Amino acid sequence: MKICTVLILALSIVFFSFQTDDPQKGKEFNTEKDILLAQFDCKTDVDDLHSVAAFITLMSHPDFSDVNYYAVAGAYGVQEGLYVPPNALFQLAFGDRWSDAHQYPDLAVKEVKAIIKPTLLNCGDVWIAEAGQSDFSARLIKAMQNDLPDIDTKKHIHIVQHSNWNEDVTSEEALKYVKQNADYKKIPDGNEVGNGTPGFRTPDYTDWKKQLKDPKLKEIWSVAIELANKYNGKDGRYNNEAVESGGLDFSDISETCYILGIQDIKDSKQFFKDFGR
Repeated sequence: MKICTVLILALSIVFFSFQTDDPQKGKEFNTEKDILLAQFDCKTDVDDLHSVAAFITLMSHPDFSDVNYYAVAGAYGVQEGLYVPPNALFQLAFGDRWSDAHQYPDLAVKEVKAIIKPTLLNCGDVWIAEAGQSDFSARLIKAMQNDLPDIDTKKHIHIVQHSNWNEDVTSEEALKYVKQNADYKKIPDGNEVGNGTPGFRTPDYTDWKKQLKDPKLKEIWSVAIELANKYNGKDGRYNNEAVESGGLDFSDISETCYILGIQDIKDSKQFFKDFGR
């Protein structure tokens, strides 16, 4: 009897420790309460332009039309190279639901803080799909903590990252800060197929026009591809070979798919088949 009691007590301690060590385990995006921030660095790879088009394609689908979202351009870190001007695309895709952290970094923090504040005050969570680096996220979290010191940002702000390179060119201080002050999740790279997340870097995929039925989405994708072709590899910018070959690279959307629970998509072809219609 004593042995049984000790065993039960030991199992209870192990279970409790497991629960407290991973408080976010099983947490999912709640459409009714949460907000999704889509942050794009746009420096110096043009893949963000394709990713913007893919993101708004998802948001336009009936399954996700109720998602509360907001976008940020220029959420980059310490990498060298020129910026890829995305404003025309962001305006077309997002209207007034985005901020320019490249040209107006301080204003962008204030704008995004004002956007997410009601969510946190109403016991909702903030989910950041980090199509770039964590420097902007760190500034945002600090600002939020100053405004709402009683909010546990480790519990209510979730950051999803997919790229080793993005982490490498985040300032050391910012990366350390977000890992300590947010629920930071690193998922497999969205550039590859078959690693547990969708692989959206597809040099030979060109059938997106046939799959898309919405004229507005066709226009958005056309602008994204036109801008990507214009700036890809130009003036020392990174040369994206998938884009150069006429294909697509919206690998950063693997994070959004993870947040929304649709990470079982295989590749670009399946993405347009499932969400392009």
